[in-house]
Amino acid sequence: MNVLGHLKTITKHHNLVMGYCFRAGLYQQGLLHDLSKLSPEEFLVGAKYYQGTRSPNNAEREATGVSRAWLHHKGRNKHHYEYWIDYDMNAPEGRGLGGMQMPRKYVAEMIFDRVSASRVYKGDAYTDRSPLEYFLAAKDRSWYIHPVTLQQMEFLLTMWAERGEDYTVNYIRRVFLRKDGRRKGGCGKS
Repeated sequence: MNVLGHLKTITKHHNLVMGYCFRAGLYQQGLLHDLSKLSPEEFLVGAKYYQGTRSPNNAEREATGVSRAWLHHKGRNKHHYEYWIDYDMNAPEGRGLGGMQMPRKYVAEMIFDRVSASRVYKGDAYTDRSPLEYFLAAKDRSWYIHPVTLQQMEFLLTMWAERGEDYTVNYIRRVFLRKDGRRKGGCGKS
């Protein structure tokens, strides 16, 4: 059990996400990001399966067949697309599960979460392409993400990879999060 290592990792991650959220004007989300990781259900498991190079939830899943910490986490944090899985009334017979469209403020936090996780786990090997590469490696298994949310994720992660952090954070703040949503191009869909 590595309590200090896990605490250091989640604190570093939280501070990175909080910084991005603040730069984008998402102050409350920045302050509250991932606080459920401090709950006993998540923290103790994280310390037990801590490795420092990847999520302890993956190690728990490999050891037990399910990550109870992840099930707890995703049900309390709206910046995870898994939080938005519900019965899709447009599915055949109205009985299938599907991803609901995420509000833009949570898509933005999800982008910052992914970038920050890449920064923490990859360390010096991190590049601005790392979050996009991680996304693309799993894209074929993303049937449960709403198509608009999926498009927004890929658009913003590609922008981060090609134009960098400062440009993308500024775009998210000044264009993507605009309430009127009238600006066209890439992510103009609401």
